[in-house]
Amino acid sequence: MVRFIRQRSRIVGAFASPLIFWLLLGFGVGKSFSPAAQVRSMGYQEYFFPGTVLMILLFTSIFSTISIIEDRKEGFLQAVLVAPVPRSALVFGKLLGGTSLAMMQGVLFMLLAPLVGIPITRLPATLLLLALVAFGLTALGYVIAWKMDSTQGFHAIMNLFLIPMWLLCGAVFPASGAPGWLRTVMELNPLTYGMSAVRWSIYGREVASTMDIPGFAVSIGITLAFALVLFGAAISMTRRPA
Repeated sequence: MVRFIRQRSRIVGAFASPLIFWLLLGFGVGKSFSPAAQVRSMGYQEYFFPGTVLMILLFTSIFSTISIIEDRKEGFLQAVLVAPVPRSALVFGKLLGGTSLAMMQGVLFMLLAPLVGIPITRLPATLLLLALVAFGLTALGYVIAWKMDSTQGFHAIMNLFLIPMWLLCGAVFPASGAPGWLRTVMELNPLTYGMSAVRWSIYGREVASTMDIPGFAVSIGITLAFALVLFGAAISMTRRPA
């Protein structure tokens, strides 16, 4: 948290980049967006809004774990590993730090929801889901960063794996309009269910039930399992030699 606050460029970049994506894609793709029949009309900027929130969580959660690589190079990580504290405490603290940063920025962006007609009355329930998704994404970044020895390699994985993971979760376009093979990939993507859970919370049952997305209970279950499995994997990897 202290490191993030001191690096002002990270604060600007983490919030400004998703905002620019939302505005440019919202205005650029908006007129060609044709969602499935719903109980009310929905513009692309409103549809893309939850996807932008998820982008904020992804970028902040993942990039917060880059510090693992930097700490290893500086020797700080080795000093922490030999301290008389459980390895699980190290993992949990790191994941909570990344989750907290992601949530801080996600909440700030959520304040823009009324601009696209989304009420913020459901904000408390939405925050719980966002926290769960952010925790899982931070754990994913932790697992990837733990075995990396360069930030360049981490960015390569980010571009090759994590960005497509976000693109194919229903954040940018609905699965209903995708080809069969691509829809299958989206159904196998665990982030799809985190995205669906957030949509259920933001839009409410009346609208979300018409959007051809996974059910709320299934989305919550898979998102929770995703976070727990990666949390366990992070603890397991940390108990091995760094």
